[in-house]
Amino acid sequence: MGKKVISTKNAPAAIGPYSQGVDSGGTVYVSGQLPIDPKTGEFAGEDIASQARQSLENVQAVLAEAGLTLGHVVKATVFLKDMGDFAAMNGVYAQYFTENCPARSAVQIAALPKDALIEIEVIAVR
Repeated sequence: MGKKVISTKNAPAAIGPYSQGVDSGGTVYVSGQLPIDPKTGEFAGEDIASQARQSLENVQAVLAEAGLTLGHVVKATVFLKDMGDFAAMNGVYAQYFTENCPARSAVQIAALPKDALIEIEVIAVR
């Protein structure tokens, strides 16, 4: 079983010793995507809805580089700075995953890189 690193300019560059994604054995692991607009290098907005949207757009970009779509996602993990943002995040999330939704976990954590409100990682299969 091999390992192929996935990298695209359509999502923020890795800010540490990790890859945007890895394809191994027909499974694609997308690293946690912050709400950074890859064109500006800045957060897409200051509210949870705009940040959730950008994180999902970044996930889509990494998947696209691997030749996949959100329809291939089997598991998503959403990291929230504040669980009080769950409903607003879920409203945006539901616009991206409309049917045959993946399994999902959503957890509140103490802090995220760059003080983001959200980070989303996924696992997809071919």
